[in-house]
Amino acid sequence: MVQAIRMALHVAEERHGVTDIFGEDVGAPLGGAFTATQGLKTAWNSPLDERGIVGASIGLGLAGCRNVAEIQFCDYAFNTIDLLKLAGMMHWASNGDWNCPMTIMTPVGSGIRGSIYHSHSFDATATHLPGFKIMMPSNPRDAYGMLLSCVVDPNPSFFLVPKALLRVRAQPGEEIPGEPGDDKALSKLIDAPLGDRSKWQPQWPDTPDLFVPFGEARTVRQGNDLTVVSYGRTLPLCAKAADELSAEGIEAEVIDLRSLWPYDWERIVESVRRTGRVLYVNEDTEVTNFGEHLIRRTVEELFYELVAPPRLLAGKHVPGIGLADSLEMATVPQLPSITESIRALAKTSA
Repeated sequence: MVQAIRMALHVAEERHGVTDIFGEDVGAPLGGAFTATQGLKTAWNSPLDERGIVGASIGLGLAGCRNVAEIQFCDYAFNTIDLLKLAGMMHWASNGDWNCPMTIMTPVGSGIRGSIYHSHSFDATATHLPGFKIMMPSNPRDAYGMLLSCVVDPNPSFFLVPKALLRVRAQPGEEIPGEPGDDKALSKLIDAPLGDRSKWQPQWPDTPDLFVPFGEARTVRQGNDLTVVSYGRTLPLCAKAADELSAEGIEAEVIDLRSLWPYDWERIVESVRRTGRVLYVNEDTEVTNFGEHLIRRTVEELFYELVAPPRLLAGKHVPGIGLADSLEMATVPQLPSITESIRALAKTSA
């Protein structure tokens, strides 16, 4: 996925008018904490100041400069909420006169043993900021297409990157457009070497345009017994759990929401009307979770078509995630808890 992001940013600066890609350690020599910005011509290093990063992004956007601003970890975006609120309302407050083409890219969630300062989720917070479009990928191909959709949009967008998936290899059908066969061959072309990089230049493969539309979910697995809606890190776990439960005669339909705003309500409705059951899964804390909004809408609009109460499986409502492996595993949904939640819902009736 990190290679997909780098290639999409290359396409963005070469063909789609991105003038600045910036943030802490985003430029040379590091190219980002996760190497997502290595070799990019417009990448530069900002001070260690998230408010300054967001403020600069807004200013560039208002000046007509498409830009991608990285918050190195989403945990440090919370002190920029007032500025993000301002960016989100710009087009609305100006009665459509002012556009602000900016993309806030930030790694989110658990999975790297980041403890209390590098494991937070940001999806619920992002959906509380009207005016932003929001994408979160679960595979490399979607990451490529989602990021390009964000950068060409004339107004603010969030590109939320599940850090636990950054080094996960693509499954069949999820490959990066234009990659030369596999990630190792691609690595020789675009991954910076260790040591001295002063003379290194990436050799970009042919990189076609691919745009994953806002508001378009993807059905990952067909099923008729219940619907599972997820995104980001937990989506592959939901798909794996559903595959395993097929041996027990439980056929779960798995939907990758992909776009959190706008979101593909029509796809959810069509699936839930067939299955009568729905489980929403993500790893943000369970109180005022985005999944709770989806449950509220499910109950209001589909109440008489449900055969069981809709459910949410989310992160525990605790201040942070502990460093110990056992604490992290117990705090956010994992394969066993997802499997058991699907199994329990499949056996529940109203």
